[in-house]
Amino acid sequence: MNKRNTAIILPIVITLVIFSCKKQYVRDFSPQRNFDALWEILDRKYCFFEEKNIDWQGVKAIYQPKIATVVTQLDMFDLFAAMLDTLQDGHVNLYSQFDVSRCRGWFENYPANFDDRLIYTARYLGNNYRIGGGFQYKAIADGKIGYIRYSSFSNGISASSLKYIESIFRNCKGIIIDIRNNGGGSIGYSEEFASIFMKESTLTGYIRHKTGTGHSDFSEAQPIYTHRHNSIDWSNKRVIVLVNRRCYSATNDFVCRVKNAPNVTILGGKTGGGGGIPLSDELPNGWLIRFSAVQILDRHKKQIEFGIEPDITVTMDSTDLQKGYDTLIEKAIEVIGV
Repeated sequence: MNKRNTAIILPIVITLVIFSCKKQYVRDFSPQRNFDALWEILDRKYCFFEEKNIDWQGVKAIYQPKIATVVTQLDMFDLFAAMLDTLQDGHVNLYSQFDVSRCRGWFENYPANFDDRLIYTARYLGNNYRIGGGFQYKAIADGKIGYIRYSSFSNGISASSLKYIESIFRNCKGIIIDIRNNGGGSIGYSEEFASIFMKESTLTGYIRHKTGTGHSDFSEAQPIYTHRHNSIDWSNKRVIVLVNRRCYSATNDFVCRVKNAPNVTILGGKTGGGGGIPLSDELPNGWLIRFSAVQILDRHKKQIEFGIEPDITVTMDSTDLQKGYDTLIEKAIEVIGV
């Protein structure tokens, strides 16, 4: 064989060897196989079974016999979603090509305490408010109160925007930060925003990681500190944070942190919780399961998964609503002392 033929054949042989050695991943769509995988992933990795007093073996005994009724992929998805709903956890979701499961029970039985139509009336933001760094803001109450609406911790925190806001609110007596219906986002943004209210590095919570497959296998709780911001200091400002039940995940984390700030008061209703950091895994059929895997506790080592109580409890008043007033904002103005 001449050199020219060898040069042609050798790459072909190498390619065939590579492909013959490559492991082929085959999806398994068996309802039983996927049920077992889903149940076992959560059994080993979910972090709130004991705190929620959930008998996971008992849940299996209820839902496993129902596999016999599964005919289609939709049937299988709905069965799995119903089983996951027993966890009552907003961080637990099943993702398929055609749907995403979600739990709503953690907020549906609580007062809404929020109507976004009100905050865009002339009494509050109106239609001439400013926008910067994820914030909508304006001086209200005859210019005596700074009002900031922050609707999602998915919106990045801009230090330069906060400096402009500080300048605009420099003559205000206090600041209202409205995070009602903020479903969360980035814990990194939560930490950064909370840091501007800290006078010094402050213990604001603890974290526990799963260390084994048992429901009680956790590491020792490690402290979480929220450090003061390196260029912005609002620790001397009078701040009221407005919350409701739909404050979840990173928003819940923010409330946990700022509850320990020197001049911050939490006003409204109990937050929605979401004190578990979520991770994801894959089922044999390719669906993804997201679940709470790491516990966050408050500074007293109490769970925040079930929500955080406000310092001042206020519920939206129907009479105020008819007048076009937001009861929580009005109470915050009163507390600040305007």
